[in-house]
Amino acid sequence: MEDLKMSLKLPRFGKSFSPKKIPPRKSPSLSSLHTLDRSTREIELGLEYGPPSMCIGGHTLKFEDGHWLTESGGNVSVREVERLKKKNLQLEEENNILKLKIEILIDMLTESTVEYHLMEKEVEEIKSQH
Repeated sequence: MEDLKMSLKLPRFGKSFSPKKIPPRKSPSLSSLHTLDRSTREIELGLEYGPPSMCIGGHTLKFEDGHWLTESGGNVSVREVERLKKKNLQLEEENNILKLKIEILIDMLTESTVEYHLMEKEVEEIKSQH
């Protein structure tokens, strides 16, 4: 209890903390476009900027709807490639299922043929006995 009274009696800071004000920075623009007049800027930049695009390794990429799409190489977009990959995977799975069905059918045909030949032998044996 006495510690609490002692801490209350300690002198507090007399001055409030106030840092010096920093003058605003004079940052020069790194771009020289601000020095051009309006008509020159329109010629340089154009009125419609369009989506961002870039050329890497001979392929032109354009950013549309949150995805980078290729413009060169037959105008095939990334979405189209992904769709074709999914379709290819689906067709491969279907092909594997059909191959399995063909193998099963061949096994069934073989079994039926063997049974037929066995029955044919039995019929011939029965005929020969009579």
